[in-house]
Amino acid sequence: MAITVVKPDEIEARSMATIVSELNGRTWPEPQFSIVKRCIHTSADFDYADNLVFSDDAACIGVRALRNGAHIVTDTKMAAAGINKKKLAEYGGEVHCFISDDDVAAEARERGCTRAVVAMERGAEIAKDHPVIFAIGNAPTALIRVAELFDSGKVSPALVIGAPVGFVNVVESKEIIMERSLPYIVPKGRKGGSNIAATICNAMLYYKG
Repeated sequence: MAITVVKPDEIEARSMATIVSELNGRTWPEPQFSIVKRCIHTSADFDYADNLVFSDDAACIGVRALRNGAHIVTDTKMAAAGINKKKLAEYGGEVHCFISDDDVAAEARERGCTRAVVAMERGAEIAKDHPVIFAIGNAPTALIRVAELFDSGKVSPALVIGAPVGFVNVVESKEIIMERSLPYIVPKGRKGGSNIAATICNAMLYYKG
């Protein structure tokens, strides 16, 4: 089979053109469409055309928050690594991931909870000084804790990206977030992951509208 040589700057453009073509005319209002396309681009999975759920105006809310200096709190080092921190810094934002901090691990052991729970509580502290987007790509317990913090008035997230992946409490944790009156972007069902959480952040950072 012959391989077509494609210049680096053309690869993404051709990939996006392929995605648009294979969506067969389906579109979404921007910036939702940009998020859908980038999730498909990252995963090569067209299920994201159907399983991404946006609360009212969530994509626009996320773009505005980032442009107003929102910080991003993630539950995994992988998600943190995947977010374009240089672009985020242009707007005054930072990425935070507390999951591997020694004090977080120690507190989680003492309390008998997951590190993700404690990490989200650390993120809520940041929200006292900055708008915060929670970008969760692994732990259902992180998503559930964000909902609890919201319910108790301890945090009002600018946006929640609820993309844990897997089989145990994943679907349920997403449903808990979607029941709340807060802005969210959630891939329904079992799919998601740190790469998808980071991709959604980047799609909003790169949006030019």
